[in-house]
Amino acid sequence: MAPKSKAASAEAAEGIETAIKTGTEAFKTGFEKAVKGYDQVLGYGKETVEAYVKSATAAGKGAETLHNEIYAYSKQSIEDSISAAKAVLASKSPQEAFELQSDFAKTAFEAYVGQVGKLNEIFVASTKKAFEPIQGRYQAWVDTVQSVRAA
Repeated sequence: MAPKSKAASAEAAEGIETAIKTGTEAFKTGFEKAVKGYDQVLGYGKETVEAYVKSATAAGKGAETLHNEIYAYSKQSIEDSISAAKAVLASKSPQEAFELQSDFAKTAFEAYVGQVGKLNEIFVASTKKAFEPIQGRYQAWVDTVQSVRAA
């Protein structure tokens, strides 16, 4: 009986050794995949932060452009209003004052409409530039998750 139990012990030891080797290899493979996935996620995070910084910079430049344009328009509008008021006050008759005021109102309205269109164009262009860097980050996230899952 001793030889049978030695053979059974040897088989059991061999089976345990094989199971340990297989488990170790599976653990090593799984750990390497996890580290690789972690590195990919960290890389995604770094690229995303860079994209947000670029986006914020573009948004800041757009806001500055809008501010400068509004300031310039406001300054010009005030100067035009003062000139029109002086002209109305210097008019010789109520008819002339009415005509000057009407012309000023028409000109001011046309300038305002033109300025609103210009500001709209600046806003749209600035928004596009601000979203450009982060636009592709969503697809990059999907690609990262799928590549980690597939690995």
